[in-house]
Amino acid sequence: MRTRLHFTLALLLAAVLAAGCTLLPESAEEPPPGAPEVTQADVIRHTDGDTAHFRLDGGAEEKVRFIGIDTPEVGENLEPFGEEAAVYTAEAIPVGTTVWLETDAELRDKHGRLLAYVWLERPTVGDAAEVREKMLNARLVLDGYANAYTYPPNVKYTNVLKDLQSEARGAKRGLWAE
Repeated sequence: MRTRLHFTLALLLAAVLAAGCTLLPESAEEPPPGAPEVTQADVIRHTDGDTAHFRLDGGAEEKVRFIGIDTPEVGENLEPFGEEAAVYTAEAIPVGTTVWLETDAELRDKHGRLLAYVWLERPTVGDAAEVREKMLNARLVLDGYANAYTYPPNVKYTNVLKDLQSEARGAKRGLWAE
């Protein structure tokens, strides 16, 4: 009986592997070597264009300020294009969306917010092309809803974000339209 069970399990495992499936959940897969270190999180609330609330993989809730960018303000200190930036972020990462957060040298700002780059898809290499395609911070800059904003020591993607800002400005997108 035990031999038959082992044989059946071996056949099942072989069929799963042949179909290209894995028995592990996607979040448990090992990232490729050199991939940015990220934490999976779900969007639970939006604040403005460069801040949102997330539930981290372990269940903790965090208010996250997006690193490397600055969007116009909303609320009492409303700045031109602030509402548009907030709507862009809310549409890019609706409540319930899964994202991946990457931190830099400092984990928190003076207001206690977690500082992070927000990846729309899990990054595999973290090069300029992938940042442009998969990182929300970069998309906000490229589409003209945010300025590249360097606040040392969090400077990992500064050059990429500045290049994207130059491109947005040259194309007169969003903030640069006037």
